[in-house]
Amino acid sequence: MATINLTSEEFKKKFFDYTKTQEWSYDGDKPAIIDFYADWCGPCQALAPVLEDLSNEYEGKLDIYKVDTEKEGELSRVFGIRSIPTMLFIPKTGQPMMQPGALPKTTLEEVIQKELL
Repeated sequence: MATINLTSEEFKKKFFDYTKTQEWSYDGDKPAIIDFYADWCGPCQALAPVLEDLSNEYEGKLDIYKVDTEKEGELSRVFGIRSIPTMLFIPKTGQPMMQPGALPKTTLEEVIQKELL
């Protein structure tokens, strides 16, 4: 399974409709990671194959999405994205966690194991 491109409208349907409530509520069937990126960003390009690998390794257990900050400015503003890449880790229950920077694969695997699965 490859990473999935995500728009603001899809985010509101799948994760959280921030136009209707401020209270986080996630009804998805599995944890998720959202990568806020831009095509021109070098660290984002370096992170992309790592996320593809993780998407394949955790297929069926975790979904990995990508949000193009150039095209999805509204969603980027809602989450206060100031630097890219920035990762949003969404557990099945509880509050999401945000981490800026291109994290190495070992760190991402650690977060997935400890916080998401």
